[in-house]
Amino acid sequence: MNNQQILETIRMVEEEKLDIRTVTMGINLLDCGHENDEKARARAYKKIVEKAGPLVETAEGIAREYGIPIINKRISVTPIALVAQASKNADFVKWAKMLDEAAKEVGVNFIGGFSALVQKGMTPADEKLIRSLPQALSTTERVCGSVNVGDTRSGINMDAINLLGQIILETAVCTQDQDSIGCAKFVAFCNAVEDNPFMAGAFHGPGEGDVIINVGVSGPGVVKSALEKVKGQPFNVVCETIKQTAFKITRAGELIGKTAADRLNVEFGVLDLSLAPTPEVGDSVARILEEIGVDVTGGHGTTAALALLNDSVKKGGIMASSHVGGLSGAFIPVSEDEGMIAAARSGELTLDKLEAMTCVCSVGLDMIAIPGHTPASTISAMIADEAAIGMINHKTTAVRIIPVIGKDVGQDAHFGGLLGHAPIMPTHKCSSKRLMERGGRIPAPVHSFKN
Repeated sequence: MNNQQILETIRMVEEEKLDIRTVTMGINLLDCGHENDEKARARAYKKIVEKAGPLVETAEGIAREYGIPIINKRISVTPIALVAQASKNADFVKWAKMLDEAAKEVGVNFIGGFSALVQKGMTPADEKLIRSLPQALSTTERVCGSVNVGDTRSGINMDAINLLGQIILETAVCTQDQDSIGCAKFVAFCNAVEDNPFMAGAFHGPGEGDVIINVGVSGPGVVKSALEKVKGQPFNVVCETIKQTAFKITRAGELIGKTAADRLNVEFGVLDLSLAPTPEVGDSVARILEEIGVDVTGGHGTTAALALLNDSVKKGGIMASSHVGGLSGAFIPVSEDEGMIAAARSGELTLDKLEAMTCVCSVGLDMIAIPGHTPASTISAMIADEAAIGMINHKTTAVRIIPVIGKDVGQDAHFGGLLGHAPIMPTHKCSSKRLMERGGRIPAPVHSFKN
C-alpha cells in the first residue's frame, strides 16, 4: 500500500466501519477417519488444535499491526458426515461436542462443518447427523451446521428437505429459552460452495487443500458513504462508484489474508467480499439500497437496486484480486441489519419480497424469525422454494429460518451480538403439507447437462 491508500484505509476503518469480518481456517479431517469412533474423534480434535492453535493470536497481531479490525476468527472442517462414516456406531452428538471443545481450546468464535452433502441422496451417516442436529446445536456453543439439499447438476432432494422442516422445529424447541437461537447456527443450502468463510454455512470442502486460510471482508458503511457523494447521478456512475469502493475493500482484505496465511505457513484460499451487515447503525445493506434510491427496502425497485449492488461488488472485487471466491455478494440477513429490521417492522419488507431479492444476491432467506407455531411442512416448503431458485439459476441459495417458540407476529426475537434481533414475520397461512408429502427428488433442470 502507498501512503494515500494507507490514509484512505484508516478513514474507512474509523469513520465507515470497514472491517475484516472473519479470518477462517479450513482444515481437512478426512485423514482422521477410523473404524473406532472414539479414536476418530481424538484424531480430529488433535489436528484441529494443532493446526488452529496459533490462529487467534496471529490474527489479533495482524489487526494491531495494520489497524484493521478482524471481528471473528473461525474454523471450518470437512463435513463431519463424510469423516465419521468410516466409524462403526458414530455418535454425532459427541462429534459436535468434540468440535465445540476444540473451538474453545483455540479460542475461535465459531467452528463450521457439522454438515452433510445430500443433494442426490442420504447415506446412513448423513441421516444420522441430520437427526442429531437438535441435540448437537442445543448442547454446544460454537458449533455450526449445514446441509446441502440440492444443486444444479443433481436436482433437489425433497426427502432431505422434508426431514429438515421437522429438525428445525425440534432445534427451535430445544433452545426455546433463548428465542430458539439454535436455528441461527444451521443453514440449508443449494449449490453450497466449498470455500465459504462465513457462518453458519462454512465447511471445508473435500476438493480443498489440507489447511487453508479464507477471509471474509465486509464494508456496507464504506459503500454507503461513497454513494452519498454521487447523489442524483446516473446509474453508470453509481455502478462505477461501487466498483471502485469494492476494489479498495478487496485490496485491504487480500493483504490481511495473505499475511495471515504466510505467518501461519498455510495456503491462502479465497477472499470472500460479501457485504455482511451488522445490527449497528451505519453498517447496513438496506441503507445502501435506500441510498441508491429505494424509499424503504422492500418497496418496488428493491430487487433492481440489489442486483446492481451485487454485480458491481463482484466486478470491483475480481479486478482487485485473483483469489475472489466463497459467496462474494451482498447478504440480506434480517436480524443482522438495522435497516432490514426497520423495513420488516414497517411491513414494507415481507418474506415474499425477500425471496424475490434472493434471486439476485447472496445468499437466501437469512436470519428470519417466524412464528413458533409454523408447521414443519411450511418450513420445508420455504427451503424448497429457495433451493429451486438456486438450482435453476446456477447460484448458491440458502435458508436460515428461526421459528421462535412461544412468539408470534408483532413480537421480537433477541439473539445478541452480531446475530442481532428481529421482528417475527408472518408466513402464508395456506398449507404446504400435500406438496411436501410427495417426497422423492426434483430432477435437475435441462440446462444442467453441459458435457
